[in-house]
Amino acid sequence: MSDLLRVATAGSVDDGKSTLIGRLLHDSKNVFADQFDAVEAASRRRGLDAADLALLTDGLRAEREQGITIDVAYRYFATPRRTFVLADTPGHVQYTRNMVTGASTADVAVVLVDARHGLVEQSHRHAAVAALLGVGHVVLAVNKMDLVDFSEEVYDRIVADFDVLADELGIRSVTAIPVSALHGDNIVEPSENLSWYAGQTLLEHLETVPVPPRGGQVGARFPVQLVIRPRSAEHPDYRAYAGRVAAGVLRVGDEVVVLPSGRKSRIAGIDTHDGSLDEAATGRSVAVRLEDDVDVARGDLLAAAPDAPEPVRQLTGRVCVLAERQVRAGDRFRLRAGTREVRAIVGSVADRLDVTTLKREDADALELNDIGDVTLRLAEPVAVDPYALSRGTGSFLLIDEATGATVAAGMVEQPPAV
Repeated sequence: MSDLLRVATAGSVDDGKSTLIGRLLHDSKNVFADQFDAVEAASRRRGLDAADLALLTDGLRAEREQGITIDVAYRYFATPRRTFVLADTPGHVQYTRNMVTGASTADVAVVLVDARHGLVEQSHRHAAVAALLGVGHVVLAVNKMDLVDFSEEVYDRIVADFDVLADELGIRSVTAIPVSALHGDNIVEPSENLSWYAGQTLLEHLETVPVPPRGGQVGARFPVQLVIRPRSAEHPDYRAYAGRVAAGVLRVGDEVVVLPSGRKSRIAGIDTHDGSLDEAATGRSVAVRLEDDVDVARGDLLAAAPDAPEPVRQLTGRVCVLAERQVRAGDRFRLRAGTREVRAIVGSVADRLDVTTLKREDADALELNDIGDVTLRLAEPVAVDPYALSRGTGSFLLIDEATGATVAAGMVEQPPAV
């Protein structure tokens, strides 16, 4: 999976996110002829002389009519060097939850800034959300350089301001690129208008930026999704546990512990539809066989024995509210972590986070799009890692028990105490 890069774009309204992605798709020859014909026809209906490439990503009718991005639009494309998943996320504060969704799996965040306006409040918010979600690398795309006469001085001032912000947020890896998405300057091909810039184009950078390790900083983690027991004449004694490796690498012969029970065994085999493997890396879907006949069920976690997390019945997490329902102390939910679901009660709401300033404010409840810290009491033990160490086993959902709707997405904020 090293050739796959997940990219999330973010920026203020009218900064040109959708146009940038449309230009990237078009100029890299990843747009079908009929798609482009449809965009040209829609552009003519709007009275435009040229194709509005933003329409390649603004798929919802409401988005097309308002000229803004509301939902998260995913686009897939490939070059000879790499395959990409692009998430065009909303810019407005009222769609913070959508940006959290789009950036939660991203390896790289592209933050667009209008060269005419420099950093604005939403620029701070988008950088802060990227930092909160542990996105490993940020690209600062200073867009609309054509509207400031391709000024190097304007570009340098914006880059200096963003460097200060990145330092405050703890973002360690930032690359700045001056672009004009509307005209294609520095998107796929180098721009003669930006001859003072000696760096890579946006596509060149995305093709070559190292993919951050997706396994996190913990040992192997394997949430069990299904117990496989065919009980057939051909395989009378076959028993395996299917799922996707959430972190680290599983290897035949490694010692693992089954959580929350604490029973230990070793990996006897790793099976796939195409045959057996000696090891399986993060993101690989496999069936794992164990040497011992231990009790393993859906919702259990197979973890590398040397650094297995301690199952807990209380944790502290930072949550983003995704539904039009308050989250307050005493509320009951079902908590889903990996493949495990348990009943949970909100013990307390500690505060609400201002994602623009990163200051914490006192709060009794969290509303739609709010991000804040909560404590949760669990009816049964759950094995989790801090989100900073492992996205795969450090995230969770809070689900409405009555409707089954997802109310909030959370990140385990600290090593939980037993």
